[in-house]
Amino acid sequence: MFENLSERLERSFKILKGEGKITEINVAETLKDVRRALLDADVNYKVAKSFTDTVKQKALGQNVLTAVKPQQLMVKIVHDELAELMGGETTDMNLKGHPAIILMAGLNGAGKTTMSGKLAKLLKEKRGKNPLLAACDTFRPAAMEQLRVLGEQVGVPVHIEDGATDPVLVAKNAIQHAKAQGFDVLIIDTAGRQAVDEELMQQIQDIRDAVQPDEILFVVDAMTGQDAVNTAKEFNDRLDYTGVILTKLDGDTRGGAALSIRSVVNKPIKFVGTGEKMEALDPFHPSRMADRILGMGDIVSLVERAQEQYDEEEARRLEKKIQKNQFDFNDFYKQIQQIKKMGNIKDLVGMIPGVGKAVKDLDIDDNAFKNIEAIILSMTPKERTHPECLNTSRRMRLAKGSGTNIQEVNKLIKQFDQTRKMMKLVTDKSKMQQMASMMKGGMPKM
Repeated sequence: MFENLSERLERSFKILKGEGKITEINVAETLKDVRRALLDADVNYKVAKSFTDTVKQKALGQNVLTAVKPQQLMVKIVHDELAELMGGETTDMNLKGHPAIILMAGLNGAGKTTMSGKLAKLLKEKRGKNPLLAACDTFRPAAMEQLRVLGEQVGVPVHIEDGATDPVLVAKNAIQHAKAQGFDVLIIDTAGRQAVDEELMQQIQDIRDAVQPDEILFVVDAMTGQDAVNTAKEFNDRLDYTGVILTKLDGDTRGGAALSIRSVVNKPIKFVGTGEKMEALDPFHPSRMADRILGMGDIVSLVERAQEQYDEEEARRLEKKIQKNQFDFNDFYKQIQQIKKMGNIKDLVGMIPGVGKAVKDLDIDDNAFKNIEAIILSMTPKERTHPECLNTSRRMRLAKGSGTNIQEVNKLIKQFDQTRKMMKLVTDKSKMQQMASMMKGGMPKM
């Protein structure tokens, strides 16, 4: 995501490296390269020109402080303008209705039905809502069944009327069902359509007029680049939607859609899809995205994802086991599952400042833990809780049982031993620091 743009911008800023001050000449040269980088990323031409004109105006009006280099100042200005270009502030959803009604719209194949399921999961688990999904795609035969399966997967009920042909009536019935059963959010999945399909475009307008939704979210595939922006404009002209969900931002996308949509349709990007898992839907933060585009990482989002998987009681239990040197393969396996729930591994590593560029060419497979899990699951309960009993014959059995080899088994056990020692060292050091702090605080003043 944005890797090519990040590299191009980094090269652009090098033009100012070693310069003593910002001048019209070196700024013009830098921004000429920045504009090319934006256009190569499939950013709308008018948006790219307006962006660089604004940056130039601000850069020439700045006095470079002695402690700040021209290159650093330019990065700061570009960062702030990138964030502003994508909306400036994070925009939340309007969920004040009883129930709050969210109407999902989008092209065929944009991932709208899947996003409906992901959004329901997010609202249920992270916002404490009680959502209901409504299958109002009466056009595609498998759509209702797909939503039914997704609902079961995320633990959210689905209102389905098998054999129904009138999506407006289904939507109205879903509202009555949501009110009667106490659901506080209703997510209406509609048929995917083409902007040129007048019949289907009129159909979704009829649904909108009938249900008066609190939110109309347009789901668009970021992989389609500038076409996504053009489609977003056409849909907005017909629906006047309230926000955008960009899907497939984890793919091989140049990022132009994310940088252009806000300026072209003047509607905020509210969520971004970052993977295939049902957890892979994140609120869109313009400033954090600007950080990532400029290679600064996104440590805040990384910490937030970690906190979502953090269980305070489990952490205390684990700390006691580490202190007693009882950390075992059961605990090790649990830690792996928590990391996997945080999302795409390469995406997570890319959030660490300065690391994204280093791993861009590495093939970090989401199945990186597959062999480790297989080896641990091949262990007996005794072997998991007492790793010291893993002698040569047991290790050979694990290799056969897990479909790996003895070298991989030995490597895992060695890594586990190192992890256990490191954890013990960290907790001991932490305890010593706490004691030292308490002693220092309790010492009488002289």
